[in-house]
Amino acid sequence: MSKFWSPIVHQLTPYVPGEQPKINNLIKLNTNENPYGPSPKALTAMEIETGNSLRLYPDPTSTRLVRAVAQYYQLKPKQVFVGNGSDEVLAHTFQALFQHDKPLLFPDITYSFYPVYCKLYGIQAETVPLNSSFEIELGGYLRANGGIIFPNPNAPTGHGTRLDAIEALLRKNPDTVVVVDEAYIDFGGESAVALINQYPNLLVIQTFSKSRSLAGLRVGFAMGDEALIEGLVRVKDSFNSYPLDSIAISGACASIQDKSHFEYTRQRIIASREQLATQLKALGFNIIPSQANFLFVTHPQHDAAKLAGHLRIRNIIVRYFNKPRIDQHLRITIGTDDECKTLVSALTEIIKN
Repeated sequence: MSKFWSPIVHQLTPYVPGEQPKINNLIKLNTNENPYGPSPKALTAMEIETGNSLRLYPDPTSTRLVRAVAQYYQLKPKQVFVGNGSDEVLAHTFQALFQHDKPLLFPDITYSFYPVYCKLYGIQAETVPLNSSFEIELGGYLRANGGIIFPNPNAPTGHGTRLDAIEALLRKNPDTVVVVDEAYIDFGGESAVALINQYPNLLVIQTFSKSRSLAGLRVGFAMGDEALIEGLVRVKDSFNSYPLDSIAISGACASIQDKSHFEYTRQRIIASREQLATQLKALGFNIIPSQANFLFVTHPQHDAAKLAGHLRIRNIIVRYFNKPRIDQHLRITIGTDDECKTLVSALTEIIKN
C-alpha cells in the first residue's frame, strides 16, 4: 500500500477477472468467450479502418454505431449509449443513476463487479438472496431502494428471468431505475428491450463480447429512455469523450449488421450447451438450467475445487468461485464440440478415479 493513495483506494477490493493463462494447447472454458470467430464482415471493416485516418480522433458520439444499434432494436438513436465494453457502461450507470440516499438492490449471487462499483462510488447496497434453486425472485425487490440491477440471464448461474416478471417489477417500482444487464441474453433469454418505450425507468445493457465474438474489441451499449441516456452521456463526457476507437466503431457496426453469422454461431452454442448438459447429467452432475453460453454445475460426490484442479492438470480451465453458497459449483463455458468432448472425457476419467 502507498501513503500517496487517496483514502478510498485503501478500501477497494478490485474485481478479479477470469484467468488468461499463456499455456499451449489449452482448452479455455473459464471466461465465457465465444469459441467461434467474429463476423468476417466485421474483420474486413476493421482492416479497412487501419490506415492514415487513425491519426485523427474517432467520432466522440460513435454516431454510426449508435444508429446501427438503434436500427437493429427499433429504437431512436437518442435511446442508445455506447461505451468501452459493458463494464464501462455499467460504471457510468452506477455513477449517473445509482448515487442516491436509499440502497441499490442486486442479487447475492451475481456479477461480482456490482459490489466493486458500489465501493468505488460510495453507493449503499443491499443484496437480495437467490432462492434455493438459484433463481432471482423479483418479489424480494419490492421495497425502498435507490435502484435495482440484475443480470438476465444471471451470472454465474445462467438462470433466466421471465419478461412478464420484469415488467411486473417495473410497474411496481416506478420511482427508481431498474437496470437489466443482458450480457448473455442472445443465448436463450427474452430481452427487456421490448419494454423500453413503456417504462422510462428501464435501462438495458448489452455487449458485443459474448454472442458477437468481440471480447477483444471492448464494445458495450445501453438502451433506455432518452433522459437516462442523457445522464450516461453527461458522465461519459466528464470522464472520456472518446471511449470507442475508430476500429471498434467500424467492427461493431459491421457485426450487428451481419445477422446470418450471428444467428449461425449462437445457435451452434445453444445446441452444444444442451448436448453438454445431457452428457454431464449422465456423469452425475447437477446442472442449473442455463440460458447463457455456460453451465453452472456441481457434483454431489466430488469437491468442485479439486475437480477444477484435476482439469487444469489436463490443460482444461473452468471457473471456480470460492464464495459462500457456490463454492461447490463450477462455471463451464460452452466451447466447440471438440472442446466439449475433451472436457467430458476428462471428467469421466476423473470421476471414475
